[in-house]
Amino acid sequence: MGDDARAEVARLKRERDAVVLAHYYVAPEVQELADHVGDSFALAQLAATLPNRTLVFCGVSFMAESAKILSPDKTVLMPDPAADCPMAHMVRRETVEAARERYGDDLAVACYVNSTAEAKSWSDVCVTSSNAVRIVRALPQRNVLFVPDRHLGRFVARQAGEKNVILNDGFCPIHQAISASEVERLRSELPGAEVLAHPECPEDVLALADFAGSTSQIIERAAASDARDLVILTVDGVRGELERRCAGTGKRLHFPAPRPVCPDMGRISVERLVACLRDGTGEVALPPADVAEGARRALARMLELGRA
Repeated sequence: MGDDARAEVARLKRERDAVVLAHYYVAPEVQELADHVGDSFALAQLAATLPNRTLVFCGVSFMAESAKILSPDKTVLMPDPAADCPMAHMVRRETVEAARERYGDDLAVACYVNSTAEAKSWSDVCVTSSNAVRIVRALPQRNVLFVPDRHLGRFVARQAGEKNVILNDGFCPIHQAISASEVERLRSELPGAEVLAHPECPEDVLALADFAGSTSQIIERAAASDARDLVILTVDGVRGELERRCAGTGKRLHFPAPRPVCPDMGRISVERLVACLRDGTGEVALPPADVAEGARRALARMLELGRA
C-alpha cells in the first residue's frame, strides 16, 4: 500500500468528518488505514461514543447495522454492503417464540452480536464472545436461549452451570470447518505449542485447546505467552495484528489447514474503502422502527452489563 492511498484516505476522512473502524479479520492493509481496529465488542462500544458525523465500518453488515442502530443520527458507510455473515441469519423467530411460550418469564434470549437486527429485536440482550459468559451469568432468569451460534452457546453453558442454556442450531462456517484431527496433527508436529481457539469452534476442537476466548483475548494471550509456537484456531485475518504484537519475540504462528479465511471479510479492500469515502457509497439504512428499537434495547443492555 502506497503513501498515496494513506494521504487520500486521510483527506477524505477530514472532508466527511469520518472515522474508520476495522475488524481484526479484514485485510492487514485495510487495518493499517483504520483509526480503530478491534473485535465486535470493542467496535460496538466505540461506535456509540465517537463524535464523528460519519462512521465507516470495515467489516460485515451486522457490525455496521448495529452502529447505525446505536447512532441513528450519524451516517454509517460500508466499503462493500455485500459483506455479510451467514451465521447472522441462522435463527428463526419460531424458535424464540417457542422458547418464550415454554419458559415464560423465566427465560432470557441472549443474542450473539453476529446476528441481524431483526434477530436482535427478538432478544433481551446481546452478547459478544468476550462478554457472553459474564452477561449470561448476570441475567436474572435461569433459562437462557442462546442464539444464533450453538458452539459459543455450548461454551457459555459449560462455564455458567447454574443456568439452563438452550442451544440454537447456528454456526460460523469458517470456524465449523476447523477439525479436531487437524489440531491433533499440529500438536504432534509442534511439541510444546500453545493452542488458542475461538469459542465459535466445535466442541471437540475446543477440548484440544489450551485457551479459548474472543479474538481480542486470543491476541492478548498470544502476546503474553511463553510458548515459541502458537496454534491459532480462528480466522486467518487476525494474523496481521498477531504479527504486530509478537514482532521481535521469535514466536511462530500456525493456522490450521485448510486456511480459515472469511470470504465476506475479504471483500473489504483498500480500493473499496477509498471509493466508499470518496463517493459516500454503501450507506447503511436504519431498520424499520420496531426492529431498530428492539435491537437498540438489546444492544444497550449489553453495553450496560458490559460496563458493570
